Amino acid sequence: MSDILLQIKDAVITRKRAEIQGLVETAVGEGIDPNTIIDNGLIAAMDVVGKQFSDSEIFVPEMLVSALTMKMGLDVVKPLLLKGGGTRSRGTILMATVKGDMHDIGKNIVIMMLEGAGFQVVDLGVDLTVEKLVEQIEVIKPDLVGLSALLTTTMPEMRRSIQVLQEKGLKRKVKVMVGGAPVSASFAKEIGADGYGADATEAVELARRLISDL
Repeated sequence: MSDILLQIKDAVITRKRAEIQGLVETAVGEGIDPNTIIDNGLIAAMDVVGKQFSDSEIFVPEMLVSALTMKMGLDVVKPLLLKGGGTRSRGTILMATVKGDMHDIGKNIVIMMLEGAGFQVVDLGVDLTVEKLVEQIEVIKPDLVGLSALLTTTMPEMRRSIQVLQEKGLKRKVKVMVGGAPVSASFAKEIGADGYGADATEAVELARRLISDL
């Protein structure tokens, strides 16, 4: 791996927000392919960050800053990708907090980690109705849907969402993962979800696994 790619990777891992854009610009100036910068610099770094988080070497604030640093680097190469025909997306994921729940901090961290892992993510926001979810699935045709809930009172909305997707025949076309503080693996299985992520790192690993099975 070239020295500049190692520097980009290190900048994300060590949260050097002031340096990341200059490093990515240098890599571009050296003629390194934007996809290589993303794969070997930015995504490789977030894989390390995810492991550090899982091992409790860092915590949510540090992971969030690394994700923001990665995003700043990604912003430099995105225009080049659009001009050159785009990046190799690892799949499209719709993310939302279910109806009745306005919490989005956890969802937003998961989104940044998913983007750092190379997925194309569409954020449908908070308080999402089942009707809107169905509409967006039919329009965007994602590979995966991620539903979040922080309130125990909104967990039944996850069940209802999956039931409606099954009734409309969409559950055969898209996989559903769920997460949030009150959610558990047993609840996910009970409501017919395809998987449960306890935190952002698990969500990324789950998304990779579910999409690789398609």
